[in-house]
Amino acid sequence: MDDILPWFILKSVPGIGNLLFKRLIDRFNSPERIFEATREDLQEVDGITPRLITSIKQHKISDSVKKDLDLVVQKGYKIVTMTDTGYPPLLRQIPDPPPFLYVFGHLKDSVRNIAVVGSRNATRYGVSTTHRLCSDLVKFDMTIASGMAAGIDSAAHEGALMGNGETIAVLGSGLERIYPEQNRNLFYQIAENGAVISELPLTADPDAYNFPRRNRIISGISLGTVVVEATKRSGSLITARLAAEQNREVFAVPGSIQSFKSTGTHTLIKQGAKLVEHAHDIMEELSHMINTTVGKDKPADNKMERIAKLSSDEALVFRALGPYPVHIDDIARKLSIEAGRLSGILLNLELKGIAQQSPGKFFTIA
Repeated sequence: MDDILPWFILKSVPGIGNLLFKRLIDRFNSPERIFEATREDLQEVDGITPRLITSIKQHKISDSVKKDLDLVVQKGYKIVTMTDTGYPPLLRQIPDPPPFLYVFGHLKDSVRNIAVVGSRNATRYGVSTTHRLCSDLVKFDMTIASGMAAGIDSAAHEGALMGNGETIAVLGSGLERIYPEQNRNLFYQIAENGAVISELPLTADPDAYNFPRRNRIISGISLGTVVVEATKRSGSLITARLAAEQNREVFAVPGSIQSFKSTGTHTLIKQGAKLVEHAHDIMEELSHMINTTVGKDKPADNKMERIAKLSSDEALVFRALGPYPVHIDDIARKLSIEAGRLSGILLNLELKGIAQQSPGKFFTIA
């Protein structure tokens, strides 16, 4: 762990936050070179004051840092620094990335992450929708990122595991302070099928002020953030705002207009978030950034394969369908498609097993 020690020492210097740490690393490439740099070289970094330079030159490793490093070794956790190849590449792009991450499990250096967050007090609709959505997304070789909180976050991790996929949990506490306690088993399941990560020291408690900071990592490691269920005061909206500030995509799953638990997601949709009914909506939006075919190494769900291979016309009609019956005339009006042509497309979707017709020319997703 000798190569990690300088990172811990620099992080513990009073006055050096994540933003300034990144500037120093961008300038000198490593903490060792920062400690070896002359005062004149350090002064060239924006935000560095003479007092801070003195602190850098005189700072020593503290007992708390030694204990933290000893516990990392004892427990078999990993430390991934921002210059390591295993550090999430998208996270490195945000203005204030964590200098290093504590990792339990295996953290891939992949961009194929999608964040899924929402209410801690989720409804049955929210949980079941999240399970289905995340189970489908991992069939496209996406990794689900969330915060392991109760409710939608837990359902997101569970859905990924149900689909035999990978998931990343970002904690608002140290890895030795599993929160909530009810998710202890989920904590270990996630580590076996992805990673649990934190920027906080191993024994840091789940204090309230840690969670907004945690949210920037959830959105930062992801191509986009999906909000499933959220009130207007939900912390999930902070994650969505951070995603937008980080130039990432924002998605929202609609709920009942009579449920106050979906007022936040509906507000996001009004503000321009992509409305999500199924995984295909997300993959279509991300298609310009990644290959959206079903992952080659995964046991692909036949239905998801068929959806992924729809023609443009079939995909257009498929997106107009939902779990509730819609009459063919209403679909034709909505999409401005001639009735005969629409009938042919709907027939193709039925034959492919992804649309279903009810008496009276009503159609739903199969």
